[in-house]
Amino acid sequence: MSTLAILWTQKDEQRVRCDLCAHFCELGNQEKGKCGVRVNKNGILHTLVGEKVAAVALDPVEKKPLFHFLPATSTLSLGTMGCNFACKFCQNYTLAHLPKQGLPIQGERLSPEQIITLAQSYQAQSISYTYSEPTIFIELLFSTAKLAQEHRLKNILVSNGYQSPKALDLLNQVIDAANIDLKSFSNDFYQTYCGAKLKPVLKNLEKIKKMGWWLEVTTLIIPGLNDSEQELASIANFIVKNLGQETPWHLSRFYPCYKLDYLSPTPLSTLNKAYQIAKSCGLHYVYLGNVPGAKEENTYCPKCGQLLIQRQGFAISQNKIQQNKCPACNFELAGIWN
Repeated sequence: MSTLAILWTQKDEQRVRCDLCAHFCELGNQEKGKCGVRVNKNGILHTLVGEKVAAVALDPVEKKPLFHFLPATSTLSLGTMGCNFACKFCQNYTLAHLPKQGLPIQGERLSPEQIITLAQSYQAQSISYTYSEPTIFIELLFSTAKLAQEHRLKNILVSNGYQSPKALDLLNQVIDAANIDLKSFSNDFYQTYCGAKLKPVLKNLEKIKKMGWWLEVTTLIIPGLNDSEQELASIANFIVKNLGQETPWHLSRFYPCYKLDYLSPTPLSTLNKAYQIAKSCGLHYVYLGNVPGAKEENTYCPKCGQLLIQRQGFAISQNKIQQNKCPACNFELAGIWN
C-alpha cells in the first residue's frame, strides 16, 4: 500500500526526481530511492511508509539528546522504516535498512490525530520525529506537526541533516528544536561509511541556526575513523564560527554495532580528550553521551563554572537555573527552559 508523495519533479512520462533530500534521486518506473521507501509508479512518486509507524515510545527529552530544550519533560517519539543514509554503524538498522533489501515495510497505521491523542494521554509536551530518518516520512511528519501546533505541542526533529532546501523550508513551518548528527568533518567518511556527502549537512546546519530552531549537535566518536584531534577541533571550530559557541555539542560513545561490530567501544580517554578540545575551542556546552554517571553529562555555567543541572543518565536530579539565568553570576543561559 502506498500513498502519494510530496516534493518531487516529473522529468518525463516515466521518470521523476525526488526533491526530498540532497541525494535528489532520479527514478525510472518502479525504481526506489536510496531511502528504500519512495518509489516511482508510472511517473508518479509514492511513499511506502505513509502513516505506517514502526516505532513509538514515550521518552525523556534528554534522550534525543536535547539538554537545553524543555528539560525534564516527556516527548512522544515516533519513526517509520527507511533511511536515506547507509551508515555502517547504524544502531537502528532493523528500521533503517531492511526496506532497501526488499523486505516488507513493517508498522502500525497511526494517523496524525491518533498521534496527538497518544501524546496528550501521556502528558507529553512535545513530539519527536526520530529513530530512522524523519525526512523520509515527511508527509506524516508535516501533517502531525501542524496538528501538534494547534494543540500547543512542540515539534522536535532528530535527523542526519540531509534535507533538500525545499524540505527544510517546509519543515521550518512546524519544527521548534532539532538535534542534528554531524557524523564527521570528512567527506570521505560520509561517502565511505554513510553513503552521503558532508557539504549538504554543513549547509543545513547553518540554515537551521539562521531559521531560529533550537539546535543541538551530536557526533558519535568512532575509534580510528573520526576521532583524530585535528578532526575534532575542526568540528568544534565549525560549531563556534558558524553555529555559535552557545550551541550544545554531544560527544557520544560508540559501541560495536551493525557492520562495524568488529571495532572496540570508544575509550573514555578519547572522549575526555574530545571534551577538552571542544572546551578549548570556546564551546560553552559540551556533553558526553553513552557514559552514564560522567560529570560531563551536567550543565555548568560558562561564566562562573557553577553546577546548574545535574543529570544521571536521562534523569535530572538537580536544576538550579532561575529565569534562564545562573543564580550565582546572573549569566543568561542559552536554551528554551520552560
